[in-house]
Amino acid sequence: MFSTDGARDEQREARQLALEYLAEAWNTAEDEGVETLALAHASLFAALATMVRLHGDEATALLVEALPTRIREGEYALDRMTH
Repeated sequence: MFSTDGARDEQREARQLALEYLAEAWNTAEDEGVETLALAHASLFAALATMVRLHGDEATALLVEALPTRIREGEYALDRMTH
């Protein structure tokens, strides 16, 4: 059996790079006066719309259903980035 660690590392690196791009755009928007809450709502909408387009309504709904547990477990705490 072959290892998928390399693929996981590539995915992790791609997500980290994407997060860095988003953080830069976010900071620029805040510097230009866009409110943080407006950015958060727009980002959630864009992310969910993309997930629906790529994976469909049901798969996206299942992902969203799992979010409360993942949030409570700290998966989305910035000081604990694990994806």
